[in-house]
Order: sequence, then C-alpha cells, then structure tokens
Amino acid sequence: MPPAAPADLPSVVAACRSVLANSGPIEVADEYGYASLPLCVIDSVFSIGVRYEGVRNVIDRYCRRFGLPKQAPKGTVPQRNQQESITGFLVRVVPIDADRLATDVFANRQRTSARSGILKADAVVQFAGALARHQIEHLQDVLEAHDLAAVERDVRRIPGQSSGLSWRYFLMLAGREDLVKPDRMIFRFLERVLGRPVGAGEAQAMLAAAAHELDREFPGIKPRTLDNLIWRQERER
Repeated sequence: MPPAAPADLPSVVAACRSVLANSGPIEVADEYGYASLPLCVIDSVFSIGVRYEGVRNVIDRYCRRFGLPKQAPKGTVPQRNQQESITGFLVRVVPIDADRLATDVFANRQRTSARSGILKADAVVQFAGALARHQIEHLQDVLEAHDLAAVERDVRRIPGQSSGLSWRYFLMLAGREDLVKPDRMIFRFLERVLGRPVGAGEAQAMLAAAAHELDREFPGIKPRTLDNLIWRQERER
C-alpha cells in the first residue's frame, strides 16, 4: 500500500481532531511508563489479539511474584541500576519451563496463534533472548540504539512474531513516540474514515502526518498517544 495520498489527509486529520477533542485531558497511558524493559516484552507478546485487561493481569502477576515495580515515576526513565535487566529477567524465568511459566507465573496459557502457535510465555522468553544476544538490556538501550534491524530480524523469526506487530509495539512501550500499532482497532478507524482498506505502512504514515498537523492545536501530541486515544475510542464502539 502506498503512503497516504494528500487528498486523504484532511479526512484523517478531521477524524483525529474529533478523537482528541472528546478525549478529555490527554495523558500518556500507564503502559508507556513501565519500570523496566522485560515488562515491555511481556506486554508486547501477550497483547496481540486479546482484551487488554488480561494483559494487565499478566504484568501484575509477574511483578507481584518477584516483588518488582510496575511503573516508573510519571514522565521518567529509571536509571539502569534501578531496572530489572533483560538478563536478570532471563535468570529468573529460564529455569522455569515454558509450561510452568505460563501456568504458575503468568497464569495465562494463550498461544501466539491458533494454528501451530507456541505458548506466549515461551515467546516472551525467546523475545528476551534475542534482545540479550544483541546487548539490549534496559529501556535506554532501545531509546539510544541507532540500528535495531538485526534484533528485529531475530524477534520476527519467533513463531507467531513474523508480522512484526509485537516488535513495533515493544518499541512503543519502550519509549518510541513516533510509532503507531496498526492493529484491528486502528484499521477499523481508518477504514471507516476513508471508506477503503488501509495497510500497516499507510496507517503509520497517516497517523504520523495527522499528529504533525494537529500539534498546533494539541501541543505535544505524538503518533503514539494519538494511536492510544483512537484505540480507546474504538474499544468502546
């Protein structure tokens, strides 16, 4: 799908303006303020294709089990020595086989896909392993990295991760504000506005352009926050 045609942009901007005007105070969602990188991995894998309340429960169970903080202080990125590292996470979970991890720690036995999918618990461990192999240990490592293409390739080889949706969402959870998560809620919104199918690349381009246009009316609006507000609206429809 080609990038958004200029003729499409006014319609998308108008629809996004309505979302922003009806959203009340514009705040960054709690999930974009996790206290450590492993929580971003867990959320990004478990969130695909399910109700988000269940994902919050998985995160809460993990944090309670190991006595870890869930949220960073609002608007901050904790120092590296205050975070659980990816290697630290792996030290905790690798000795627990995937079946027990799913049942006893996450209390969630969902799989990455209905056909030939693996347990999401297993996918989380493999995802973390890919990050560790490339020395991506903390939130800062994602934000400061110049090239994560090799990491992305490794992650997308994990069963159920080939679309790259979890990877993109992981980057957003880790702090990337310029991205959107083109899932069914975002597609539904854009396809209703435009009256035609929309691809993932076009969804990213349109919402990024809309956020840029709307920044004068809603100072500081970023594609990630716009994505989240659209998602919340669509969930209530």
